[in-house]
Amino acid sequence: MSDAIVASRWYADENAAADLGVRGASLVRLHAVFEERGALTVGELGRALPFAPRRFFVVSRVPGMDIRGEHAHRELRQFLVCLAGSVLAEVDDGERRRAVLLDCAQVGLVLEPMVWGAQSRYSKDAVLLVLASREYDAADYIRDYDAFAAAARARPR
Repeated sequence: MSDAIVASRWYADENAAADLGVRGASLVRLHAVFEERGALTVGELGRALPFAPRRFFVVSRVPGMDIRGEHAHRELRQFLVCLAGSVLAEVDDGERRRAVLLDCAQVGLVLEPMVWGAQSRYSKDAVLLVLASREYDAADYIRDYDAFAAAARARPR
């Protein structure tokens, strides 16, 4: 997807808008310190992190061109950060779709409830951290895109 936002470029542009034009999806600039001893990136509740995580998981060693995600959540919120390598994250609100190449640990992608998310094009060294606002609940998932799109269109604005 050639019109994808590249996270590292977005981070470098202090005037870049956080809103992706997709309802419920936005980027967050994490505080980072770069020095001779390395880089330190910080996410704090109430500042960069929009919710208190109740669960986290890490996605890595994704083979080839496999696609992960491909679902939405009814109530769960997520915060995605690519800690190493790169991942193409696509977000969709049922009307608009946008892609973000997550390629640095200083940018988080917020997915509010009822945002369809899919991740693909994992680099071989990619490590994706996902913070979740709730514990796992299979009933919270919408795995059929047509059902998601219908529910998203029915939501009040």
